[in-house]
Amino acid sequence: MNAPTAITSRDNPLLKRVRLLAQDSTAYRKQGQVWLEGDHLCRALLARGHRPATAVFSETFWPQAPHDLRDAADHIVTVPDALMAGISGLESPAGVGFVWDLPKAAALQVGAAAVVLDRLQDAGNVGSILRSAAAMGFAQVLALKGTAALWSPKVLRAGMGAHFGLHLVEGLSVDDLSGLVVPLLVTSSHQGDFLHKARLPWPCAWVLGHEGQGVSTALEALAAQTVRIIQPGGEESLNVAAAAAICLHASAAGR
Repeated sequence: MNAPTAITSRDNPLLKRVRLLAQDSTAYRKQGQVWLEGDHLCRALLARGHRPATAVFSETFWPQAPHDLRDAADHIVTVPDALMAGISGLESPAGVGFVWDLPKAAALQVGAAAVVLDRLQDAGNVGSILRSAAAMGFAQVLALKGTAALWSPKVLRAGMGAHFGLHLVEGLSVDDLSGLVVPLLVTSSHQGDFLHKARLPWPCAWVLGHEGQGVSTALEALAAQTVRIIQPGGEESLNVAAAAAICLHASAAGR
């Protein structure tokens, strides 16, 4: 284990970069790095066999930090608790965070099962869908232009570590999806086959649309199948993250 370097100035270049990554939802695109705050996200990264570029500890947490976190990076720094709180996006600032170098931009995987996000805006919904995708065996998530930034701090927190087990591609157009070569299944709140009666193909790509507008007409035109979820309680529609969990589970159970 390397001895940590103590940083005490808020103007330190590393802390400036970390603050930017923690507070700007798209900074990762220019920086090529993400800030992972808290024990759970940091351990999720390590569990997938990844290693951070830098581990940052608060001064009070460092002496009691578990060995797996203390040994996680070659570059380790400690900062005063007040500076750690200034970085944090959490109500209760964590005692540890990692700076991780993002993988190189990936291309979509031909023939692989996928979840397609069509202009979803809410970071919590996006992160929740990533968790469901990972849990149900959909290892590829494709985000069309207009979707919330997949590696933003809020989506990372909502994803609870699912990011590190997924193949993520963002900034795609509708035309790019022609390279998938699997049937597109489009969700709808008012038309199509009822999910509990539908015969679902595998592999497939589930398309989940904008929270208010739903799936775009361009994607609807490409759909091999339109599916809706029975709602005997009479609600107009389901939250998109809840609908995603139900649909992805149906695919997983039917394989």
